[in-house]
Amino acid sequence: QVRLVESGGGLVQAGGSLRLSCVASGRTFSSYTMGWFRQAPGKEREFVAGINQSGGSTDYKDSVKGRFTISRDNAKNTVYLQMNSLKSEDTAVYYCAADRRAAVVAVTIEEYDYWGQGTQVTVSS
Repeated sequence: QVRLVESGGGLVQAGGSLRLSCVASGRTFSSYTMGWFRQAPGKEREFVAGINQSGGSTDYKDSVKGRFTISRDNAKNTVYLQMNSLKSEDTAVYYCAADRRAAVVAVTIEEYDYWGQGTQVTVSS
C-alpha cells in the first residue's frame, strides 16, 4: 500500500507559476511509474503528465507541453509538477497517482493503482 499526499496548489493569476509536490509513503517509491491527473468541475479526470521509475522517460498532455514539467526525486519519495504560463483552463483539482506495474508511462486512469486526495489549482484570468 502506498499513501500519496499532494501539496502546492493555490490561487494564481494567468501567466503565473505553481509547483506541485507529491510525497509517497513506503520504501518502494522508485519502483512506481508516477502520474499527475486533473479534474475540472463537471469534467472527467484527465491525464496531465507521467514519469517512469528512473525519471528518464516522461509524457504530457498536448495542451501542457512546453509549460509543465514533471520530475521526481527517488531519494525523497517525491514527484513534482512545475507549472508555468498557467491559463484559466488549467483550473482543476490535481491528483498524484502511482502505477506499480508499468515499465512505461501510463496515460489512463485505470492503469494507476494508488491516488492522492488532490490539491486545488485555481488560475484567475
